[in-house]
Amino acid sequence: MPRVVSNQRHKFENDELFRKLSRECEIKYTGFRDRPVEERQLRFQTECREGHADIAFVPTGTNLHLNFLSNPWSDKAEDRVATQDYVDFDRESGKVHLKSQFIMNGVCVVWRGWIDLNRLDGVGCLEFDVERAEVEDTLLREQIDQYNRQLRDFEDRQRQYHEEQERRAEAEAEEYRCLLRQRVEMLEKSQPLQLSNDKSKQSDVIPGAIAANIASSPRRKLSVKDEDTKGFRTPDFVGVRIPVPRRAVAVNNPRQLFPWKPHITSCQNFWGNRSLTAAEWLEIKWHYFV
Repeated sequence: MPRVVSNQRHKFENDELFRKLSRECEIKYTGFRDRPVEERQLRFQTECREGHADIAFVPTGTNLHLNFLSNPWSDKAEDRVATQDYVDFDRESGKVHLKSQFIMNGVCVVWRGWIDLNRLDGVGCLEFDVERAEVEDTLLREQIDQYNRQLRDFEDRQRQYHEEQERRAEAEAEEYRCLLRQRVEMLEKSQPLQLSNDKSKQSDVIPGAIAANIASSPRRKLSVKDEDTKGFRTPDFVGVRIPVPRRAVAVNNPRQLFPWKPHITSCQNFWGNRSLTAAEWLEIKWHYFV
């Protein structure tokens, strides 16, 4: 995240909080409020020599934890020390003059003020830090340029990835089309009988009477799909008419249904023209009809 805003001076001059804190106002030391005054005075001087203290702006109620260090932006601990430029007990008797550099709400500022060693209050204000603002602006521009480069690299990688995916998909589709084409060619080669629409060439494919019978019979094309699943048309086949008997079989003729059972007239002819007795009739019925 950027530490400063793009236009620090404009924000420092127009922000309401900065306008209030840039005027000199009353400040107080806010550390160890529950301790006696003598102990608080001693602790305040000790903290100032260590390079830090808790200071509050009385009119606005703004509390700040300030560091009085010579080089607060360094990463090395030996560079961040409290010097006389930042903590000065010798300028005025009974007072300490303090100075602190920090970034507040995205703006580089310098806090300057003094505090009475007995009352633990004084006067202080915020100032715009011009030198540090220029350094932070340079770092901000470099950081923005780095973000833009990373964004462009990411977009380039995304574009290359999508192009590679498209090429791979096209290659797979072409391979699949070639495979389908090979299978269609195999199916066409595996046809056991190919009929030509030309009657003169049918004798070359089918011998003799079979060709003549097929040529004389009407042809009917089977249902052909205009579009297959992959855009190929199925081959056209010619149907051959099979002859069937025109006369129906008489299924109600007892001689054709049961030829092994003689008719009653055959029994009468066998026994002559005389009338049959009951015993003879039962014998004929038992042997021939049961």
